[in-house]
Amino acid sequence: MVLDEKPVLKVNNLVVRYGKGCPDCQQNLEKNRCKICGTVWACNDVSLEVYPGEILGIVGESGSGKSTLMKSLYFDFPTTSGSAYLSEYQNGESDIWQASAGQQRMIRNTIMGMVYQNPVMGLRMDYSSASNIAEKIIAAGARNAGQMTSRAEELLSAVEILTSRMQEAPKNFSGGMQQRVQISKALANNPSILLLDEVTTGLDLSVQAKVLDLIRKIKAKYGISVLLVSHDLAVIRMLADRTIVMLDGKIIESGLTDQILEDPQEAYTQQLVHSLL
Repeated sequence: MVLDEKPVLKVNNLVVRYGKGCPDCQQNLEKNRCKICGTVWACNDVSLEVYPGEILGIVGESGSGKSTLMKSLYFDFPTTSGSAYLSEYQNGESDIWQASAGQQRMIRNTIMGMVYQNPVMGLRMDYSSASNIAEKIIAAGARNAGQMTSRAEELLSAVEILTSRMQEAPKNFSGGMQQRVQISKALANNPSILLLDEVTTGLDLSVQAKVLDLIRKIKAKYGISVLLVSHDLAVIRMLADRTIVMLDGKIIESGLTDQILEDPQEAYTQQLVHSLL
């Protein structure tokens, strides 16, 4: 990771607002909700960069805006204002949120991969694991059945799922295995950036450890950049090169993960770090 390289992803001044807003919103926020008009500012002027081969962690409590940020990047949520650029989309010179619906589908299917906290959002539970991966490959325009089968075998092996089970549906798998199928599907078209949204929440500790170790191996094998959201600082400590701390829709602190953990500047970050000790 070299920070003077061109970023894989750049987000400028993202705002995601629920409600019309009022002239006095920003002066009357209680947490991230306006006391006058009731508007919720889920993301409030969020800017960040992710560099090649980097894992950028985003940590914060429930309602801090981190999942809203992720789902906005993957076009699941509409944005109010702001811009975002991917180095692999028009050489990083065009705002992905201004792209046409067709271009946004292409970005979702080829440049980014998403792994949701709830596997139901990322997988077709009644399809086989191989078919889930094939669906992603077909969405990117491929039609060769043999190549799709070969790719499914490669990816399921990479996430340590036996190829003898590739025709089984994810509904028959444990939560940890479902997350691994989601990761393999997200990698189907060699994306330049992987979005991981609370991927270990709700898993047993031993399963969490296996999933986190898998993410490290995937990053090492494919050299992929990762945007990793978690409310758990232990997960961030294990994986992230740099870390952003969010609270009430805003970034309140950012820096190298070691620096954030060893010398947090903000009271909220200090509280998070002390809760980990």
